[in-house]
Amino acid sequence: MTRVLESQMPILIVLLVLGTVAKVSTVRSGGEPGALSRLGPAVLVPGRMQAPALLVCAAGEMVLAAGLLLSTHAIFRWGTVTFFALSTYVLLELRRRRPDAGCGCFGEVSSAPVGLRSIGRTVLLTGMAVLSVWAPVTGWDAVTRPSWLMIAGVIALLALSPEIEELIDRVRYRAPCEQRRAPAESVTLARLKESGTWRAHRDELTAADPYDSWRELCWRFFVFRNHEQDDVVFAVYLSGRRPGVRMAVVSAEDSGSLPEYTTVSA
Repeated sequence: MTRVLESQMPILIVLLVLGTVAKVSTVRSGGEPGALSRLGPAVLVPGRMQAPALLVCAAGEMVLAAGLLLSTHAIFRWGTVTFFALSTYVLLELRRRRPDAGCGCFGEVSSAPVGLRSIGRTVLLTGMAVLSVWAPVTGWDAVTRPSWLMIAGVIALLALSPEIEELIDRVRYRAPCEQRRAPAESVTLARLKESGTWRAHRDELTAADPYDSWRELCWRFFVFRNHEQDDVVFAVYLSGRRPGVRMAVVSAEDSGSLPEYTTVSA
């Protein structure tokens, strides 16, 4: 039974350390202006607090990793459970309030919109942390005794990690998503029509083809009309095999032409 309880501790320790390093690297590199505003948990705080928020999160992860590695104290075990449970809640909030934002779990590599895989990963990690609470050994002892259960946990996490696809794309293209050549518009439209979001709303549309389309950063936008003559805007993320799809309805009253302004000489 001890081998079962301790089997997932090495995974938790490694992921906490990787999360720490990635967040610190993201803050130190700076990146493009506004990059942190697209990463959770920085998304949820004011602009000037975004970098400190990521650093505080990174520091917490490092403390938990060190505690799991060197101690059997319950505060580190339950602290890890709490951390991943709160992470699940934050990702659900991000998906609801800022569907364009990435989870930021591993810094700017986790810039893809929060999806079910990212949420499923934090749920799985929460379960792993709960399992590890009653392990009678330190994380160091568990690291020196790997098991098949640990390998199974690694495989499950890899399957739930959209960052793998992003890393593969970066190796292939050596440029961030917004600077890469986008797939053909027809390819992105086909991906949209394969999505559950499209199937949920296609009957509301007057036509199957968009009347407008454009690219902005790592998103392709398609605009359709519904039966009330409102604009239905779909946004398709341009990276990954299963790209995120978001939808918004802009009423006809809100989409009128911009007001004209009189030029004023300086």
